[in-house]
Amino acid sequence: MINRAVLILKYTKLSLKWINESDPCSEGLDMTLEDVNKENTVYLISEEDSESPDTLDIWLELNYDRLFESELENWCSDEKLWPQNRTFKLFKQWFSFDCHTIIIDTVPIPIIDVDDNDY
Repeated sequence: MINRAVLILKYTKLSLKWINESDPCSEGLDMTLEDVNKENTVYLISEEDSESPDTLDIWLELNYDRLFESELENWCSDEKLWPQNRTFKLFKQWFSFDCHTIIIDTVPIPIIDVDDNDY
């Protein structure tokens, strides 16, 4: 068991609308919520930040813009096409989320940070 929690963002109809309108790769594909929520990014956060809905909400409010940018980048690298006024309220309209606090590492080798993101 590791001392982390897992946060998984799930796209809503509002984010799906943006994906279908802004992603040049999805042109004409008319993706569905099921399509865009098949493979979600998993974010590891501290156990303390996931102790209660209130502490998780505080963590989300402090980190929503980096999460938002990460998710937008997954669909469209052209920042000009991203929503410019990314507020916490908009973030909560674009994403629902699941948080899981029991994480069991079944791999007997150390975890290696392959990217230098500071969440």
